[in-house]
Amino acid sequence: MSRTRTALALGMAAAAALTVASTTAHAAPLPLAGSTTVTPAGHAFKASLSGKATLKAGSVTVTCSVSVSTGSVPAAPGNHNAAGPVSSPISPPTYSSCTSSMPGVTPTVTTSGAWSVSMQNGSPITATMTVPTGGLVVHTTGLATCTVTAAPGGPASVPATWANGAPSSLTFSGASVPVTVSGGFGCPTSATSSTFNAVYLVSDTTDPAQQITVTP
Repeated sequence: MSRTRTALALGMAAAAALTVASTTAHAAPLPLAGSTTVTPAGHAFKASLSGKATLKAGSVTVTCSVSVSTGSVPAAPGNHNAAGPVSSPISPPTYSSCTSSMPGVTPTVTTSGAWSVSMQNGSPITATMTVPTGGLVVHTTGLATCTVTAAPGGPASVPATWANGAPSSLTFSGASVPVTVSGGFGCPTSATSSTFNAVYLVSDTTDPAQQITVTP
């Protein structure tokens, strides 16, 4: 066989091998999420802030010391998902007793819309809070008048971790939230995201002797 034909044959073989490898790589199935069960089924719960919640946009940080949300675990069999998370609607969290890192500026936080939280069993147990479009707005008055709107372009998913306990807890640590900022002097108008930190203790309000728990 001539050198030209040999080179051509080797090149075709290599191309075929690459094609098979590429096809095999793309055809590999994605790993499935594990099963999740949230109990007690149908019980109502209350999530209360432990410590302080902070929302940082640009150089400005808003800190709130009171925040509450309520919801309920889906009734059986909706409290179990064999291959994914279990989602529950929650009330828009309320935020009060808030201060700003900017001197002479007073923030007010308002929330609205359909909020939810989903739980995925694993190690660690993960959670995702969904903020509806424009569902959280921070307005400041005083030396700077600013408006920070969270999830401006559509619902936003905010990641968290869950820990079973007495009570169980939901922790947001450096979670990124898309925002838009409007206003005049002193407002961080170039910010497109904010960082959210908070820890919520979750108690069973249907039967306070029980705990809201996430298991397989």
